[in-house]
Amino acid sequence: MHFTSEQSLDDDVIERAFTLGDIPGILWTPASASVSAPVPLILLGHPGGLHKLYPRLAGRARHSAADGFATATIELPGSGERPRWPAVEEARADMRRALQAGEPVSDEIIEALILPLVEKSVPEWQAALDALLALPEVDGPVGYSGGVISIGVRLAVVEPRISAAVLFAGSFVPRAMFEEARQVTIPLHVLLQWDDEGNDRQAALDLFDAFGTREKTLHANLGGHTGVPQFAGEAAAQFFTRHLK
Repeated sequence: MHFTSEQSLDDDVIERAFTLGDIPGILWTPASASVSAPVPLILLGHPGGLHKLYPRLAGRARHSAADGFATATIELPGSGERPRWPAVEEARADMRRALQAGEPVSDEIIEALILPLVEKSVPEWQAALDALLALPEVDGPVGYSGGVISIGVRLAVVEPRISAAVLFAGSFVPRAMFEEARQVTIPLHVLLQWDDEGNDRQAALDLFDAFGTREKTLHANLGGHTGVPQFAGEAAAQFFTRHLK
């Protein structure tokens, strides 16, 4: 991990951009975090495009820092400044055409779009986690927050350092992920926007039903993809406070 810049935000949060090999990322830590007082870590998932999503990610990071957590994110394969990924771009274009035509998005398109992202990005998240937990001011336990929800599901299954997850039900889910969901045993808090224009609501409900954990909460609210109410975010923050502190 190589830090490329550092700035202090106006509410006592230190923001550091980094690269992990050729993968860009950002780490936010409370100014109070130190070798003698390390803080738990939350990984911030997203659908790709760090520059475009920065305002939302930084907002989430500020709220988490106020609660005493460090947060970090990395760019998805094929997104942002990373090299183009033609196969995934083709699947994404097929998905857009289906949605614009008012047609259902086929299982084949969903698998071609999501499964390669899961296979490539999860090991990258784990490598980032190795580097982040080696920093003296960052410590476990670790949480995962956000989407793509299939990436969160895979991490919850294969990464024992993740103790709890807030999953955003706002992306299509390949059928193979339902079987993996049955293997999830960590506490989950799932956010679902009931009127999400690009999401299969029934698939999101079926995935929640499939999760094998004994502690899972579904927080559903009316509104579109970006209309998550403030109190829903506060409930998610309380979830992490319960499980990571």
